[in-house]
Amino acid sequence: MDGLAERLPRALRQVPDRVLALKDLQVRDGAIVDENIDSGAPTTRTVNGLVDPLLQARTNQTQLLRLANISADIWYRLRLDGAPFSVIAEDANPVGRVWTARELILPPGKRYDVLVRWPRPGTYRLRTLRFSTGPSGDTYPERRLATVRVAGAPLADVPWPRSLGPLPRYQRDRVRRVRHLIFNENAAGTKFFINGRQFDSTRINEVVKLGSTEEWVIRNAAHEQHPFHIHVNDFQVISIDGKPYRARGLQDTVPLPVKGTVRIRMRFRNFLGPYVYHCHILAHEDAGMMGIVDVTRSGRRPSGRTLRALRAMREAMGMTAHSHHVLGRVPG
Repeated sequence: MDGLAERLPRALRQVPDRVLALKDLQVRDGAIVDENIDSGAPTTRTVNGLVDPLLQARTNQTQLLRLANISADIWYRLRLDGAPFSVIAEDANPVGRVWTARELILPPGKRYDVLVRWPRPGTYRLRTLRFSTGPSGDTYPERRLATVRVAGAPLADVPWPRSLGPLPRYQRDRVRRVRHLIFNENAAGTKFFINGRQFDSTRINEVVKLGSTEEWVIRNAAHEQHPFHIHVNDFQVISIDGKPYRARGLQDTVPLPVKGTVRIRMRFRNFLGPYVYHCHILAHEDAGMMGIVDVTRSGRRPSGRTLRALRAMREAMGMTAHSHHVLGRVPG
């Protein structure tokens, strides 16, 4: 995330900055499986393409870790021995309130930027703990992801920030419209739906007026968690299962609890045009769990001529559920 270091106190702007990209792979008969992947089968977890890499740190030295789950399907429940996570950004958004966690849940597509430090020398582990996505989902065992070796004379304490910018307060906005989305799947787990429909690249599901704030109520009717993700326009979580959520900032990915409901708010201020929202489990979006939102100046559906042009563009791009990156355009 560019520009994050500039928001830190001057004493922290030169701290070690590490990207930890989390990804899994499955091996069968000596080759990596790249088709018909079973997300519940045994899998090898990697960090930056390596199995259990060794990281070095000075005692009491602040480090900036950029955590990203770039897996197609697998979730992570992260724990770092000897040091809690101090979250300074979520999904590339600097937080208005820095918060500390012993564990972080990362569904596919989720990112956190965190500050960590180990006050005592020793050898520590970054682990993903046992995690279940629900009765119809997958259960993952605990695995060691990386080893951290901390040594040397301790550095002096450096104060950490409490905020990296203004705290968004979307809950104070006037809401122009409330929309309801239901995420569901068939009993076999082979077809996935939003509001009872599978993805159609020629169909616009929601039309939004530029400049408005909307509230989306997203209900998960399935027996497994689904990570809701939207392109271009980040949101503030308002409540989870009816309980007010203390948002620390904006995000673009949020887990939907089994048989639960998440309420979010979005300001559609800066982009015109179509883009997508979907479950960030690749097999689920490819099997239908995705929709298109189109932001227009009027808030009305595009004319037939515009729709025909949109369809022609998608056909020319060969757009499928997997090639889903429809970009919004900046108002001119």
